[in-house]
Amino acid sequence: MTSSVPVVMAEAPSARQVLRSRSVKGLLALVALSNAGAIVQSVALGKFVFDTTGRELDLGLVGLAEFAPAALLVLVTGHVADKFDRRAIVRIALLGEAVVAGGLAWYVGTGPTAVGPIFALSAAYGVARAFAAPASRAMYADVVDADALPRLVAMTSVSWQASLIVAPVISGFLYVGGVTWPFIAAVVFALMAICATFIIKVVLGRIGTTTHEEPASLKTAMEGLKLIRRTPILLGAISLDLFAVLFGGAVALLPAIAEDQLGVGAVGLGWLRAAAGIGASAMAVTLAVRPIGHHVGRTLFLVVGIFGAATIVLGVTHSFAIAFLSLVVLSAADAVSVFIRATLTPLVTPAGARGRVLAVENVFIGASNELGAFESGVAGQVLGVGPAVVFGGLMTLVVAFTWSFLFPSLRGVDRFEDAQRSTEALNAEARPVVAD
Repeated sequence: MTSSVPVVMAEAPSARQVLRSRSVKGLLALVALSNAGAIVQSVALGKFVFDTTGRELDLGLVGLAEFAPAALLVLVTGHVADKFDRRAIVRIALLGEAVVAGGLAWYVGTGPTAVGPIFALSAAYGVARAFAAPASRAMYADVVDADALPRLVAMTSVSWQASLIVAPVISGFLYVGGVTWPFIAAVVFALMAICATFIIKVVLGRIGTTTHEEPASLKTAMEGLKLIRRTPILLGAISLDLFAVLFGGAVALLPAIAEDQLGVGAVGLGWLRAAAGIGASAMAVTLAVRPIGHHVGRTLFLVVGIFGAATIVLGVTHSFAIAFLSLVVLSAADAVSVFIRATLTPLVTPAGARGRVLAVENVFIGASNELGAFESGVAGQVLGVGPAVVFGGLMTLVVAFTWSFLFPSLRGVDRFEDAQRSTEALNAEARPVVAD
């Protein structure tokens, strides 16, 4: 039953107040640096693979190799993120990313004609990312209180999108200078991100939210999946992202779009990737200053529809300017979707299960990105680049329309606090995962 005691919501702190925390600054640096390294490597790797084989399918296989570890290790990575110091997990994972990036720098420097070892190294990189993702994202709620979380999510989005603007351009210019340079830069970014973790201090008791006496088991590891399944708002938001971006993942085909459809080289490709960062960053800054206050659910479905429509435009155009603008629009829409999902997830998830829930969400996100890249690669090989992108955009529109009816509770969310309160009863009835 719903309590009759009125809920008094504290006034959310301003962006300036949130930024006073050294831990917040460290977290923002971690997000920017780790993602910059990943993007620099991703752009160069896609260019190198396509230059080597000329096959769109191989672009998809790289994405599949990076996604598979997150899916296979989901029951392990989430439990680890809930049991141990999340900062230490992130440091170890980033060190693994640096080692893999160094391996890629060495391999591409040998002038290879085979891409099999690249798939193997991409899988190893995926293992490191599988551990880093839930641990780093769970730290958002470790360093600020619930009323400041929407601000922090928007700020981390700004930090992430800033790297999305700068990193692709850096990668394009470095690739022209030398094929190994982007991968060396990825090593440097990963090591700098490790340094940023030492600035982050978490609230006592949030370092590892499960008790160290609690044994790892399939039952405890499955808690995140069970919680998502019994929480319609959570299931709807995460699965919407999964299927929408699974079909609309045109970014994976940008090397082919740049080469075959637009006739531009590595620098042009870098600017196309940067266009996505420009749109998303502008939207992220807007959300940091003025977070979404009302109509959260309806806004989510609207922006996913805009994402699909802009993807269709990207698939039919042969103009670099129009392609650039369509990427700006679709990335801005995606930034709103990411902001809503990233704010909803920790708000409706008990603290002791955040690592496990975010590990499952990471698989969904990985499916929508890396597995979506595989789907785009296969579709591009079968249909051609332009038709594959148009098909993906159309399917994204279908998903947005269908999900709005399948998940009325998500569509009906007005404010973030409403979603939090509507799931409190479910969370209270759930099996405890944290020792009081």
